[in-house]
Amino acid sequence: MKFTAKQIAEILEGEVEGNPEEEVSKLSKIEEGEKGSLTFLSNEKYTPYIYSTNASIAIVNKSFVPEKEISATLIKVEDAYKAFSTLLAFYNEVKNNKTGKENPHFVSDSASLGIDIYLGAFSYIGNNVTIADGVKIYPNCYIGDNTTIDVGTVLFAGVKVYSETVIGKNCKIHSGAVLGADGFGFAPDENGVYTAIPQIGNVVVEDNVDIGANTTIDRATLGSTVIKKGVKLDNLIQIAHNVEVNKNTVMAAQSGIAGSTKVGENCMIGGQVAISGHLKIGKDVKVLGNAAISKDIKDEDIVKGYPAYTANKWNKSYAIFKNLPEYACKILRLEKEIKALKGE
Repeated sequence: MKFTAKQIAEILEGEVEGNPEEEVSKLSKIEEGEKGSLTFLSNEKYTPYIYSTNASIAIVNKSFVPEKEISATLIKVEDAYKAFSTLLAFYNEVKNNKTGKENPHFVSDSASLGIDIYLGAFSYIGNNVTIADGVKIYPNCYIGDNTTIDVGTVLFAGVKVYSETVIGKNCKIHSGAVLGADGFGFAPDENGVYTAIPQIGNVVVEDNVDIGANTTIDRATLGSTVIKKGVKLDNLIQIAHNVEVNKNTVMAAQSGIAGSTKVGENCMIGGQVAISGHLKIGKDVKVLGNAAISKDIKDEDIVKGYPAYTANKWNKSYAIFKNLPEYACKILRLEKEIKALKGE
């Protein structure tokens, strides 16, 4: 899709300097700009590139005054970075604004589909599924029986949603994510043979949740595994059965939460964090990357390490730990001096 400088300026409420009919069809970094691309300049250290870039259109601040000739058409705005972010959101919305039903696909006769939905090829919609208006389901998605998906939610290619799952409004679920698979529940018999415990609960994802690629959220044994409003989950995250992640918490890649743990609202959890089961993580907690959580954490704590404890104490402990060889030498030297003083 092509846009002219004039159209872009209207979207951003900017002013055009140059050819208002200049067209672009893609975005680029200013140092990698090429004909037909749109770029922006907001950081002063990149200013030299504005004179050499081959981009057709560049967004700049109104305060920018060229020192020499520029080949690109300029669009002047109050804040170039903010304007470019606005344009990215607009471009993404236009790019993903798909509607209609591609073939082949399967929709159960008992399913209910809203208006203006997109149903990609090879998608499967099971019995008694309810899909609201404006939902987009990309190719190769599976939606199990009795699932509900609310207005404006997007499931990208290859998402698998097991039965009884409830997904709220305006969620984004990225490729390879699995919602509602069985929780990891097994009981050994007298011979040590493990038998699966039926997992008959479900997964509930509230409004405005983002779930990254290849992230898995297990159904509850009983009740629900709950991801509350505004939660943002990165790629490759494991959420176990009966976990509750409260609103506006964010979690980075390769982290995992074991069964029945409750995570408070507005928490920030770094990458490769391991959280044990049946714990309570308070609100506004920050867990730094690679930490291992094995006990409850109070509100507003900042923790790190293995096992994790208060970050300030961890930093002080590490300062000692990394100097242990030097301390050992000092202790041996002091022991020799003490023995010498005692005449031994």
